[in-house]
This record gives sequence, C-alpha cells and structure tokens, in this order.
Amino acid sequence: MTSSLVRGRPRHATAHIRVRVAHALVGAVAGAGWLALPVLAAQEPATASPPRAAPAAPQDDESSAVDLILPVAVLGAAGVVAAYSYIRRGRRASGAASSLPAAPTPAGSDRRARAALVEADDSVRASEEELPFAAALLDERTLAPFRHAVHTARTELSAAFALWHRYEEGEPRDPGDRGQTLAGVVGRCAEAGRVLDARAGELDRLRRPEVGPALDVAEGAFRRLTARAAGARATVPELRERYGPAVGARAAGCAEEAMDRLVFATARLNEARRAADSGEKGRTVRQLRAAEGSVAQAGILVAGVDRTARRLGEAAALVSAALTGAEAVLAGARATGTPVPSGADDTLAAVRTELTAGPYDPLDALRRITRALVRLPGARSGVLDTAADLVARAAVGEAEDFVAVHRGAVGADPRSLLAAAVRTLAAPHPVEAAVLARRALELAERDVRAHGLPESDSLGTTGAVLGGVLLGEEPDGGPPVSFGGPETRGRFRTG
Repeated sequence: MTSSLVRGRPRHATAHIRVRVAHALVGAVAGAGWLALPVLAAQEPATASPPRAAPAAPQDDESSAVDLILPVAVLGAAGVVAAYSYIRRGRRASGAASSLPAAPTPAGSDRRARAALVEADDSVRASEEELPFAAALLDERTLAPFRHAVHTARTELSAAFALWHRYEEGEPRDPGDRGQTLAGVVGRCAEAGRVLDARAGELDRLRRPEVGPALDVAEGAFRRLTARAAGARATVPELRERYGPAVGARAAGCAEEAMDRLVFATARLNEARRAADSGEKGRTVRQLRAAEGSVAQAGILVAGVDRTARRLGEAAALVSAALTGAEAVLAGARATGTPVPSGADDTLAAVRTELTAGPYDPLDALRRITRALVRLPGARSGVLDTAADLVARAAVGEAEDFVAVHRGAVGADPRSLLAAAVRTLAAPHPVEAAVLARRALELAERDVRAHGLPESDSLGTTGAVLGGVLLGEEPDGGPPVSFGGPETRGRFRTG
C-alpha cells in the first residue's frame, strides 16, 4: 500500500486545511450577518402601534447602513476565496515538488556511469564474438551493416572510456562540469547499445530460419578448436622449461580455461542437436548460442597461448641487442651531460645476469630495459623502439584476453585502463601503454579474485558465467549473451 507521504502531504495535514477553510467561511458569513442585523431590524414593520413619521437624520443613517451591507459582504467573500485559493496553490505546489525525482548525487552518478561502461563493453564484445559464426552463413555484403553497427558502437564506447579516464584523473575540476562529463559517459554508452539493439532482430531473421546449418558451423568450429587446444596444452611444458615457472603458469591457466569452455560447448552442442532433432527450435537456438559464445572464448584463450609463445621467441632474440643499444644510449647521455635515470645501470646489470643464470622471461627483461631509459634521448630509436613496441603489444594483448574471458566479473576501472592503453599505443607511446596495460591486468585479476573463482563443475557452467557467455540469471546459468545492446543481448531466455 502506497504511503500518503509519497503523494506529498500527510492525510492529517489535509484534514487540518479543510477545517481551517470551513472555519473561515463560517466566520465570514457570521460577520456579514452581524453587520446586516441592525438594518434588518430597523426595516421590520411595527405590529403594535401605527406608523409615525421619522425624523430626517435617522433615515440617512439607515440608508448608509444598507449601502454598507453589499460592499462588506463582497469584501468578506473575496477574502475567503483568496485565502482558500492560496491554500490550494500551496497544496498543489507542495505536491508537485514532492513528485519531482531527487537530483542524482555525485556518488550515484558515478555508479551509473560505471555500470553503463561495463554493460556497453559487454554488449560490444558479445556482438563481435557472434559475427564470425554469422559470416560462415552470410555473404559479406549482407553482413556489412552488422559489422558497421559493431564499429559504430565500438567508436561510441571508446569515446565514453576517454571521457571516463579524464574524469578519473580529476578533469574537469568544476563539480557541474564533472556531472556533465558523467552524463556524457552514460549517453555515449546508451548510443552504443542503441546501435546494436537496432540490428539484433534483423540478424536473428537472417541466421535463424534454419538452425541446422548454423549448428553444423558451430560443430565444425568446435572440432577444429579442440585440436588446437590440445596443441596449446602441449606447448605449456615447453614454455615452462624455456622461460621459467611464471610464464608456464600463465600459459597453463589459459589452456585449462580453454578446455573448460570446450567442455561447456560440448554439453550445449549436444543439447542443441537433441533439441533440433525434436523440432524444438527455441531451445535449439538457446543452446546453440551458448555453445557459440563458449567456442569463441576458447578460441581467444588458445590463440593467447600461441601468441604468447611467438612473442616470447621474438623477445628472446632481441634481448642481447636491446642491452647493447641501451648501454650505448647511457654512454651517449653521459657524454653530453644528460642526467641518467637512477637505477638504469643496475637494471641493465640485472638483465645481463639473468641471461646466463637460467630460464627467464624475455618480455619482462625487455620491459625493464625500455622503461629504465624511456626519458633519455635515443630511447625511441632502433632496436629499443622495436623492443618497446613488442612489449606493449604483448601487455595489451594479455590484458585484452583476460578481460574478454572474465567479463562477468571485471569492473569499469580495468576496462578503462585497457582502453587508455590502446589509445596510448596508437599515439604511439609504447612504454606508457605497457604500464597502463599491466595495471589494467592487475585490477582485472583483483576483480576476479573478489568475485570468487568458480567451483569446478562437470559441465563448465560456472566458468561460462564468469566469462559472460551466460548472464547468470537462471538456475542453469541463464540465457546466453548474443548480438545486441542492453535491451536485446539477453533475449534468448526460457519462456
């Protein structure tokens, strides 16, 4: 039951107003009657004695009294009406004011912007993941509007992240301008979602008339990826032996998560095939879309292992040349009297020691070399520039993969830093981009730990929820995420 306070005024206050208005009306009528009594009494005819001629002066007084009755009555009534109207206006103004929504607080606007960024980023990522499966069934001309929608949404999202990054750094400083910045973040995210929502139904109409071909495509992608995942698992011991336990542990984690997603995809593909054989089109589509999302994430994880192995090999081939180039830069700085960063010599000496001490991470070695010399003239030339670019791309790629396959738990801050790293790398400022990407990865890993790692289950459902393949709204993990914005991406719900 709705409280009377929500409507703007307590009931007892309304009753008091009515009583006061009634009292005012009665008082006005009584006052007018009291003024009229003497005149009315003087005009009553005598019943006991015959009429006598009255003096002239009393007749003038009686006429004056009669003339006063109407003005006094009118004034009294006008006063009552004015008082009543004033009270009514006060009531209406009070009710209107209470019905207005409360102005958002800075903390509320901040939370809203964060949620909008996460939701828009999830929508763009899920839409990008579905396009390869659609491309296997549709020609490029038919698919072009959907690629354009994803590109437009990505552009709006990038602008929103840029606004948010400035806001996080304290710009602008004026509270009003900061509120406008947050409104701009939410508006950009809403536009990204709107663009994707507008195309979601059309993609369904093109993809879903016959689910059989789409199911064949997903099963083919699953089989190819299963073979690649086996190769990635075989790569892990080699990486551990060559580059040390830390590198091996990261690669092993990616390979294990890839297998978890493939287990989930196996179960959902089997369910989709059974549903298709039974003629249950809605259930087939739901299970198929879940399998597609899981296959896409397994592909990201397997590709991450392969890409890491390749970049580690490239980095190992560069370390010695980078050390020589760094020492030359330091010597040139000393020759010209340029201040040398503190600790630069120690960093280079430590890396040289690692080269002969056993397995080491060559990407980490290059990162330390390039970061130690970033402010010196010559640090952005030759082999050092190549090394900085390789390190930055590896760091951005690792952070990107982690966010993509754990988006069910990753918040706005690591996503914003990752977007900033991408912009900084394009500037190009590779050393700074690598720093931002590493920080983004640290925050994303923190968010996943705070969320809680999923308990292992035989069907891989908890991993799919953590990865954002499922929305987690129902006992079986919820609807699969599909192409679209916030209004449509979870449309394959049961019922």
